[in-house]
Amino acid sequence: MKIVCLHTAESNVAIYEDAAKQLGLPAVALRHHVRADLLFTAERAGGLTPNIEAETVAVLQHLARDADAVLLNCSTLGPAASLAAGSSDVPIVRADGVLAEKAVKAGGKVTVLCTTETTIAPTTRLFEEAAKTTGAKIEVRLIDGAWVLFRAGEQEAYLARIAEAAEVAYREGAKTVVFAQASMTGAAALLGDKLARPMNGPAAALEAAMTAIAAS
Repeated sequence: MKIVCLHTAESNVAIYEDAAKQLGLPAVALRHHVRADLLFTAERAGGLTPNIEAETVAVLQHLARDADAVLLNCSTLGPAASLAAGSSDVPIVRADGVLAEKAVKAGGKVTVLCTTETTIAPTTRLFEEAAKTTGAKIEVRLIDGAWVLFRAGEQEAYLARIAEAAEVAYREGAKTVVFAQASMTGAAALLGDKLARPMNGPAAALEAAMTAIAAS
């Protein structure tokens, strides 16, 4: 079994490796391909453009040639996964799509936290569509200043800012808090013991990829 992950940040490789270990996946099962330029270009353009989407689709389809499943781990580029999957015999999994379906199952107020402005629009569309089947109330929030910290390499401050935003969301009545991006995962460990752990994508996405492989 070979799952190939497309990332837009090198730091997400370790996060997915940790998730794979927790799931008992052998190290040889996971491969990583990092294309930070795709996200940089989208940020400069103010979001996902047709050209960036087409390039992402091409990358996903190329990776699928030597994989049992491909996993796209970038909310900004997420819509490209659906397009690529439509013409691929290999499962192509959209990590945030899996997360959205899981997050809305219990209904109630779902607060989705994001750190990049370019992911707000696709994330909102994705979660609101998923919520139609459960009646969950979706609120997508941008954590001001967080992405500047990430780009500056200030990881501790980045995660602390996210943890603070999660605590605020719970205090304001969120039943479920979601970290929309894999880079946010480590912030869960900074929350108090009395708070539920926010949902994050890596483990759920890998489980979905394994399920898709088994069904194909």
